[in-house]
Amino acid sequence: MIRLLSAADHRTMPWKNGGGTTTEIAVSPEGAGLEDFDWRLSMARVEAGGPFSVFPAIDRSLTVLEGEGIILKVGDRASIGLLRTSDPLPFPADASTSSTLIDGPILDLNVMVRRGRFTCDVRRLMLDDAAAFASDAEIILMFCSEGRAAISLDRRFEVGPKDCLCIDGWEGSMDVEPLQHTELVVVELRAVIAQAQ
Repeated sequence: MIRLLSAADHRTMPWKNGGGTTTEIAVSPEGAGLEDFDWRLSMARVEAGGPFSVFPAIDRSLTVLEGEGIILKVGDRASIGLLRTSDPLPFPADASTSSTLIDGPILDLNVMVRRGRFTCDVRRLMLDDAAAFASDAEIILMFCSEGRAAISLDRRFEVGPKDCLCIDGWEGSMDVEPLQHTELVVVELRAVIAQAQ
């Protein structure tokens, strides 16, 4: 199944800790809340530093989309600076996490997966020329963070800023053509296969 999720249709809701708002782009199962999703893709505008919401048994990846960046302190790890140009940062969402903004508000992209059900790989894909893309993931999310692109599978889909193409069960490669300088954040979701005891 292939769905084009338009930026105009994304749903805005309060943060779990009430400290701001998040824009939900996609969630599974469809209609799931913050306590029972298997995976979730969302954006958040962070206006000030402070604690992150805690999500038990969830793994998280964060990508800065707009703004100078953020410094994260996750559990006992050393502080990590995450910039607009940085690779996405994976970390456990049930670890105590606090943040400091580098220079003003940011917009970030969050991928969250329920540990033991899904894993995720998140990467930036910068495009100035057409390219082929292939993945063995069950679910691929192609989020357009900048520019516009045409993605051709069995048919052609155009994505613009903050649109997301959700590809479930596709086998084979796809052609990605930037219609101007384009950045995609590509999320590959893989179901965890339970091991027999």
